[in-house]
Amino acid sequence: MNRVVATVIATAVLAAGSVQAQGVQPPPAEWRGAGPTPCVGSDKGVFRCRPAQSSIAIRAGHLFDAKAGRLLADQVIVIDGERIAAVGTASQVQIPAGARVIDLSRATVLPGLIDAHTHMFNVPQPGMSREASTLIAVHNIQADLAAGFTTARDMSSHGNGYADVDIRNAVNEGRLDGPRFQVSGRGIVWGGAANPLGNISVSNVEEARAAVRDHHDHGVDWIKLFPTGGYSFAASGEAQYELRYPMPVLQALIDEAHRLGHKTACHVYGGEGQHNAIVAGCDTIEHAFGLNPDDAKLIVSKGLYYDPTLVRYLEPYMDDNDAKATGGKYRMTAIFEKAVTLAGTTPGMRIMLGSGVDGSTYAHGTQALDFEALVKRARLSPVRAIQAATIVNAEAIGWADRVGSLEKGKYADVIAVSGDPLADVTELQKVKFVMKGGRIILSDM
Repeated sequence: MNRVVATVIATAVLAAGSVQAQGVQPPPAEWRGAGPTPCVGSDKGVFRCRPAQSSIAIRAGHLFDAKAGRLLADQVIVIDGERIAAVGTASQVQIPAGARVIDLSRATVLPGLIDAHTHMFNVPQPGMSREASTLIAVHNIQADLAAGFTTARDMSSHGNGYADVDIRNAVNEGRLDGPRFQVSGRGIVWGGAANPLGNISVSNVEEARAAVRDHHDHGVDWIKLFPTGGYSFAASGEAQYELRYPMPVLQALIDEAHRLGHKTACHVYGGEGQHNAIVAGCDTIEHAFGLNPDDAKLIVSKGLYYDPTLVRYLEPYMDDNDAKATGGKYRMTAIFEKAVTLAGTTPGMRIMLGSGVDGSTYAHGTQALDFEALVKRARLSPVRAIQAATIVNAEAIGWADRVGSLEKGKYADVIAVSGDPLADVTELQKVKFVMKGGRIILSDM
């Protein structure tokens, strides 16, 4: 089959949306402009509506059942519009008359992947315009989508204010092709000078609650928090982690977020800040270099999720920095790898897959490297690593009813690889087919 890549992926231009897309409505009166009746976006601007999607059937040689963690043979997926209408064996599921049939009978079909920790915006360089930052962000999200990540959680806009909200909304309206996003805006930090585009700085409980409300008013999904700062090594080699929020402030941040219907994600490296984040009930614990058995068990007992972002903090620059700081005596990468391995052996631990792709040291579209790291470095099984990026992430972000597995009623977010990712998880670095909401984004089978 010839390679088909949606024009918007290749050229990073605006795409047309459907009448059913969020925030898009047809003109309220008879159309008096050029051409057929268009759709109208949130800015009241018109653009060409996507035509209604016809029925599609996918023949899957093998299909990954994300809930059971197994491969099913000879499956058929019937898609009606943007949703899955039926899934089952070829003998159980009848292909509707006139449906377009996509033959993936020699491939392994999986749910669209979910990256739980992205940064769609690069950190702006001196003198860079907001327009340039936005164009780069568009390119980044399209690279993620083409790599099979049909859903993502963006963990702060890297100095671009609430522009991640705008990108999310543009994707929802159908003006851009990209993953289904949940976003977190500016992030909330402790002390320091205010940065209108970078973050909100707080110094007491009242300011903390107000900062959460500001994020809420700007339409974010998650509240990104920073209970710890950097790390260093004592002369003895013991890792030391910088504490940021006092516990009452951290608790106020989390409580206010939950009161307003938002979940919280806590950037922690270790130490007291890590422990405080778990005790306070931060919904997802990010990174946690210094994870220890007691904190791991506490994460499980409180029903929280752990998102290691493994590759991002095993990169060579980490060892380079530690070599300069310690004369080569101590390395955080070894401590971190041990922490993630500990998490993988802690009964009941819900490990997520989040890459931390940021356009700085980790390129967008390459984050399937994290599957390999979870298997080869943290010793997770391939099944569990894939579940981390499907059903576990779907549960963590509250979207298990719409993504994360291939089931009737869920979005038709489908990817395929040539080989068996349960035997060789690096297959996920070579995604050959991507469909989001019933629309083919990539077909290279």
